[in-house]
Amino acid sequence: MDGDETRKERVALVVIVVFAVLALASVVAAFSYYCYIRAKVSKHRKALKKEGSAEKKATGGAGGGEVEVVVGERGVQVFSFKQLHAATGGFGKVNVVGHGSFGSVYRGVLPDGRKIAVKLMDRAGKQGEEEFKMEVELLTRLRSPYLLALVGYCSDGGHRLLVYEYMANGGLQEHLYPTSGSCGGVSKLEWETRMKIALEAAKGLEYLHEHVSPPVIHRDFKSSNILLDKNFHAKVSDFGLAKLGSDKAGGHVSTRVLGTQGYVAPEYALTGHLTTKSDVYSYGVVLLELLTGRVPVDMNRPPGEGVLVSWALPRLTDRDKVVQIIDPAMEGQYSMKDVIQVAAIAAMCVQPEADYRPLMADVVQSLVPLVKHKSTAKVGSCSNFQSPRSPAVPECGKMATAS
Repeated sequence: MDGDETRKERVALVVIVVFAVLALASVVAAFSYYCYIRAKVSKHRKALKKEGSAEKKATGGAGGGEVEVVVGERGVQVFSFKQLHAATGGFGKVNVVGHGSFGSVYRGVLPDGRKIAVKLMDRAGKQGEEEFKMEVELLTRLRSPYLLALVGYCSDGGHRLLVYEYMANGGLQEHLYPTSGSCGGVSKLEWETRMKIALEAAKGLEYLHEHVSPPVIHRDFKSSNILLDKNFHAKVSDFGLAKLGSDKAGGHVSTRVLGTQGYVAPEYALTGHLTTKSDVYSYGVVLLELLTGRVPVDMNRPPGEGVLVSWALPRLTDRDKVVQIIDPAMEGQYSMKDVIQVAAIAAMCVQPEADYRPLMADVVQSLVPLVKHKSTAKVGSCSNFQSPRSPAVPECGKMATAS
């Protein structure tokens, strides 16, 4: 009997040891798995952090000196104030290419030879700080050949600077209303060039409204914010006042009324209700500028002609009167059929009721057939530009006016 009990005790001991070993193995396995998972999570977090800041350092520069370049999200560079001070010649007056509501713009050259435009934001003012943040946030995620590209930015101490690709021919406004130079105060932008600019600017707004969710409302679309490269290709710029719109069909966002006199849609000015149709109205004003060569507001003109929209709108749908409002600088460059089509588009865009305005996608489709498929075209005697070939499209019908 004692032998049987001894054997039972041994078996029980073996069972206890086996269970203990198995339990210990399970604990070790669980701990190992926990460590493995924790390591993977930690690695993933580091990767996300690295991707978010995406900071890379590179060396280069003139004279063999080291220049630190920090590359942010999507290739947007983070510059030091010292780098941009050097690139613009100390922000010298000779390099000033424009003035905005929140700062001056300077031309510059990076050590690698790239030409840039640098907007030096005014230090004072909450609005300037908000504009800076909005442009950086938007342009780091928006990508379109019809939007001005953000090369980088500087947030160094109290300095706020935005760095863009350089547009050799400046703003459309300068070419519509030249005040000096070889053009002698008369615009040399020919009809074909104007239509090309109108189409590319429309594509920029179409991208913001139709290809981004929620849509982006520019809120300050005007001729001075349409920039032209050396070949007179147009890009929409200046997104400091941009606002994210409603993602609901026909929806609006309520916001403080901001913009430029003569371009602001009437319903937005009266109620503060902002929609993509507010941009469509502003686009219509620019199209009228291209047609007439007149600024949106000029109270020095005879009574009844001071506000471009109210003066032009009754004439846009009258075949006899529409010819009278066309910029004399374009005489003999267009067909009546094209003029009537563009006038009709402009008339629809500046309708007082937002619901009657077309979508920018409709505007684009209506303008495409009006842009000639020529390899070259002249901009008067001032300069030349290369016109890209466009795909053949059928003659489009009426534009939709859905909200």
